[in-house]
Amino acid sequence: MPRLALLRPVFPLSGFGIAPQDNNTWANGLDWTVSGVARFSCEMLLKSYGAVVCLVLGAGFAGGLLSAAAPAKSGKASSGSKKKVVKKKAAAPVPRVSPAVRAAAHELVESGMGAEPDHFRNLEALRPFFLRLARAQAENTPIHVLQYGDSHTASDDWADAMRKPFQEKFGNGGPGFTVAGNPFRGYRRFDIRGAGSPGWVTAGTVAHRGDDRNGLAGLSVTASRPGETVTLTTSGEQLALFYLKQPGGGTFTISDNGSPVAEVSTDDADGTGTGTGTYRLTTTPGEHLYRLQTVSYAPVRLYGWVSEQASGLTWETLGINGAQASMLLDWDQSLWREQLQNRKPALIVLAYGTNEALYPRWTRETYRAGLVALITNLKQTVPDATLLLVGPPECGRLRPFPYLNQVVEVQAEVAQEMGVAFWDWALHMRESGGRAKWVQAGYSQADYTHLTAEGYRLLGRTLAGELLLEYRRAMQDLLPSQAGN
Repeated sequence: MPRLALLRPVFPLSGFGIAPQDNNTWANGLDWTVSGVARFSCEMLLKSYGAVVCLVLGAGFAGGLLSAAAPAKSGKASSGSKKKVVKKKAAAPVPRVSPAVRAAAHELVESGMGAEPDHFRNLEALRPFFLRLARAQAENTPIHVLQYGDSHTASDDWADAMRKPFQEKFGNGGPGFTVAGNPFRGYRRFDIRGAGSPGWVTAGTVAHRGDDRNGLAGLSVTASRPGETVTLTTSGEQLALFYLKQPGGGTFTISDNGSPVAEVSTDDADGTGTGTGTYRLTTTPGEHLYRLQTVSYAPVRLYGWVSEQASGLTWETLGINGAQASMLLDWDQSLWREQLQNRKPALIVLAYGTNEALYPRWTRETYRAGLVALITNLKQTVPDATLLLVGPPECGRLRPFPYLNQVVEVQAEVAQEMGVAFWDWALHMRESGGRAKWVQAGYSQADYTHLTAEGYRLLGRTLAGELLLEYRRAMQDLLPSQAGN
């Protein structure tokens, strides 16, 4: 069966949690064959739009793939003239609409996304987090929030819009944990700068899962030759680096603003087996450029940096394009739990559901069991952490994703049963005009799945605003003297 190197599917990659800026990611490591793609596409079309649409679009899709995969015929063209190649313009991320339509849609969405009370289901589950916020503020101690999710989280636009108001109120605790290097195309954090040389190999993405020994974020980068570098620019008062301690592990050096500070071996010299190695560095005030460089051909595997202040709040982004919540259960549990406990999270946000809602073999029973297992695992690993489930957005171009409503229903039910808070993103979108209005307003992209940067920031402001509103209400009930703080 011929392999197709760079053919785009007829269905949008956005349905799998891959943002438009990452559309080439699927071509890097995914094995798309004519039979495999056609079968998968038809299965999705059948579940989503019915047999007729499946036959029509599926036949056209398969024909296009076969013609593209077939070898070129030899011989001269009958016309004897060269065909003019017309370059197609890239699709705009937001459809063009009149200024009047955009302004009206913008006003409708904005008015419907104002922060209001009583939008959290099982609100009582957030009380422990609110108490820890108040205690951290009063005692000037650090507090950490971890946000796991798919591509909606991975872009950091949404998380950053929540990070800022929380840090403004409870103090800037620094970036916290960030993945080392540049683990995938488009990876970024707005509150820290990092980079890596081309020789690092990423494991943990949907296309390259690896052995699942990928630590806190489910991502790691590995280099197996000397001279590969990773840099980090930050001004945190405390710095740590998580790496894999393994038999035969390589060595790296670290410099601070050009001055050598350490040489670190990742070899498991004690024979205890694989585990998390941690290098800690005492820092001085001001911005620092840290540079890590490998020195041998032995493998060095990095998880990420932790840059933080002695007090204040961190909001740490842990998103993977295309991810489903069940992926967290597939990770090496010993490594993941060890690093998760190290971060001592006060709140863990689980923002999944988009990719589950489009998964062709989704079943309510399997999804529910996996979600229960994940929440149980988190409660056992970090029992002091509050959990917040955030449902998927309203998404789908012609109609909602086939299992969207069922995914949201299961999330709400499980949250109630297991003492977890739940925030319904899709409901917020419907109450503010629906996905079509979000696209017209410039808040959603043309795939009717991913938001624009402005849209994610609106989402973040709304969710942060409602969390802070409920925090103030809780403090008014528990600590009347702090109601206005």
